[in-house]
Amino acid sequence: MSAICLLLLLLLLHCIVSFRPIEALFSPKDHILINCGGNETVLSADGRAFLPDTLPDASSPFVLSPTSHDVVRVGSSGVYGSARVFREAAEYRFRIRQKERHFVRLHFYPIRSSLYAMKSAVFSVMANEYTLMRNFSYSKLDLGESFVLKEYIFRLERLSIKVTPSIGSIAFLNAIEIISLPDDLIPPVASTVPSGTSVEIPSLVGFETVFRINVGGPALDSSNDSLWRIWENDHPFLVISASVRNASTDPNLIRYPAEVPYYVAPNSVYATAHEMADASVSNQNFNISWVFLVESGFQYLVRFHFCDFITTTENLLFNVYINNQSVLSPFDISNKVGLFNAYFLDFIADVPMNSDRILVQIGPPRVMVNFPANAILNGLEIMKLSDLNNDFDVHIENASGVQMAKNQKNGTFIVAICSVGMSSLLVIAAIVILFFGYHRYINESDLAGFLSPVAPTTHLGNSETKISTLSDASSGASPGIGQLLAFSEIREATKNFDESLVVGIGGFGKVYKGVFENGLVVAVKRANPRSQQGLTEFRTEIEMLSKLQHHHLVSFIGYCHEANEMVLIYEFMGGGPLRKHLYGSDLPPLSWKQRLQICIGAAKGLHYLHTGASETIIHRDVKTTNILLDDNLIAKVADFGLSKMGPTVDQTHVSTAVKGSFGYLDPEYFRRQQLTEKSDVYSFGVVLLEVLCARPAINPALPRDQVNLVEWAMNWQKQGQLEQIIDPYLAGTVSLYSLAKFGATAEKCLAEYSMDRPSMGDVLWNLEYALQLQETFSSVVGDGGSTNCMLGLPEWISQVENIENEHDMISVSSDVTDVATSRVFSQLMNPKGR
Repeated sequence: MSAICLLLLLLLLHCIVSFRPIEALFSPKDHILINCGGNETVLSADGRAFLPDTLPDASSPFVLSPTSHDVVRVGSSGVYGSARVFREAAEYRFRIRQKERHFVRLHFYPIRSSLYAMKSAVFSVMANEYTLMRNFSYSKLDLGESFVLKEYIFRLERLSIKVTPSIGSIAFLNAIEIISLPDDLIPPVASTVPSGTSVEIPSLVGFETVFRINVGGPALDSSNDSLWRIWENDHPFLVISASVRNASTDPNLIRYPAEVPYYVAPNSVYATAHEMADASVSNQNFNISWVFLVESGFQYLVRFHFCDFITTTENLLFNVYINNQSVLSPFDISNKVGLFNAYFLDFIADVPMNSDRILVQIGPPRVMVNFPANAILNGLEIMKLSDLNNDFDVHIENASGVQMAKNQKNGTFIVAICSVGMSSLLVIAAIVILFFGYHRYINESDLAGFLSPVAPTTHLGNSETKISTLSDASSGASPGIGQLLAFSEIREATKNFDESLVVGIGGFGKVYKGVFENGLVVAVKRANPRSQQGLTEFRTEIEMLSKLQHHHLVSFIGYCHEANEMVLIYEFMGGGPLRKHLYGSDLPPLSWKQRLQICIGAAKGLHYLHTGASETIIHRDVKTTNILLDDNLIAKVADFGLSKMGPTVDQTHVSTAVKGSFGYLDPEYFRRQQLTEKSDVYSFGVVLLEVLCARPAINPALPRDQVNLVEWAMNWQKQGQLEQIIDPYLAGTVSLYSLAKFGATAEKCLAEYSMDRPSMGDVLWNLEYALQLQETFSSVVGDGGSTNCMLGLPEWISQVENIENEHDMISVSSDVTDVATSRVFSQLMNPKGR
């Protein structure tokens, strides 16, 4: 018995050693914790001691120069109970023992004080040669009473942290952390998005932690992490919360293979996950999506944390996407990782200047063979890489996108100005005025160069176009093409941009109804400075519309570009966008004949763009919000901000970044980045289905199999039962022959490959034929029923939610590979089992 007891005791001791807290295993050589402005050591919530920065002696690991005696202290609030305030530039210099990568964490909290307006302080911070923050201000963050923690990673041999207040302001710091890191925490290489090739990460590149997410689990404070990191919960970033279900296991079951160090993430992160909601339901076809707002123009390291503790007997395969681009397809986590094993993968993603977000998605492969439809994610980290100038914070000079010069020597410039006499100041002021006057002249003349007062020829040969004699291809008069208008005129026409005059909101900005002094009613589109669309789209719109005139294109009247304002002026379309006449408003429903006439008008406008203008023009954003109606329901195509010149005679396509709108994007264009006029044809096919069914292209409120209009409608079309899903208002009024022609036309437009799609001329011919069939039907049976019309429809339609434009727009500016179709865009719509 004694031998058995001894054996049991040894086993118990082994278990105790094996499952000891891993946090205790890490002991950094550099672990400097500073309580700025404090006069005593304070303990943080995780038990670490922050030493005061008052009067450092020879044994202190830092020196502050020049010494600032301005401090603010309150009661016992830990490191946020005190702050050191700086009226001039000051520098902390630290002795570094381990010449490897370090965490540098800066803590900010504006303590209320009668002496210092800390909340409105504006200042910049540098670490060695890295610009961490430029003109930082707590008040701009709208954080309420929350603290700000900035975390960076650098390879250090020395460290100086320089704080510089802006002119007339102060700067402050509450606490500083400098912690040496294991060298393998940051990978030497990572895969790029979307090419998948491995690239080396230079040792001098710095990182800023933007997001660190515990997916499916609670927020974790620094006491739960061996490197004292903070992990957020993922719910604020989920696109649709109903798409996920929490999963968890015992953290003690998590294993770290040899290639995954335990400090890469806590076992409590790997022990929780989000999986697809009701994953046991068959035919699940949606992605779980998270959206993270980031700063444009930088590269980001995206780290995925995986641990499969869910599967039992079957393998778990799923796809992983970053910004709609496949990075793992499919990822066989069961074979790659194994049950309960921690695993992580790193990718480098570019965020272009016209974007401000990273979209992360996971979902089942398109073709599932003997595998359950499910996907999981345990954790996610997003870190910004420093740019070529060692900047983490790029300052933009004005709305025209002119980037300010890097690393300005503000202090030197101020000293130089102060050293000259009053006469020199006057001379400098005169030069500045002349420079900015010239700069403004350049902006306006540059834009004016895009404009052409001569309208292009509008002759259409009819040997190939199949346009009937009813197709009016003549150009309508457009008053004052390309006029440069004063902003004061526009402000007066819109009553200083009165919100009551807003008639629409798009990706570019708000659209106002305006009336000029001469009585001309116009639509005024004013750029939103926070919009993803900017100067490029503004110029494109002017360039395109100044070359075009057609009865079914919205007439362009003029533009304004002054005082950082970008404004476009068009003829006013009293009927508004086509979408409002189909769903989401209380407007009276359109008849089938009216819908056909509107589709024909829009097709004429697109056909003119493709074949009637001096050069082929591809609209690239055809959708029901960009087809406007006048008071007589005449359709006109609008919004040319994303338009592109088509291929020349010796080209088959135009290679360009993918841009368009959710639900309307040509899958072939998305896969290959090869744009042709057939991309417009595909988008127009989606419009045809919207017109027929009176519902959005993507509607998350509907059951899973009805979310994507194209997939759902084409299933019915292939069964020959398209009449089952049309707008119930049309029941009993539509000729089956007209509907059959219309449905066949839409199906051809939506062909997977562009070579199988018709031209817009052929689409136009087929729509006019469908209209003739409907008119013949109406002349015979009137408005009554017939065996050749739909008499009743199933009650499949729930109330359609009004889905606004901000959910439409996407902008992908990188190459795209290995993505099956546009269906990859997280088309989940309440994915709960029925």
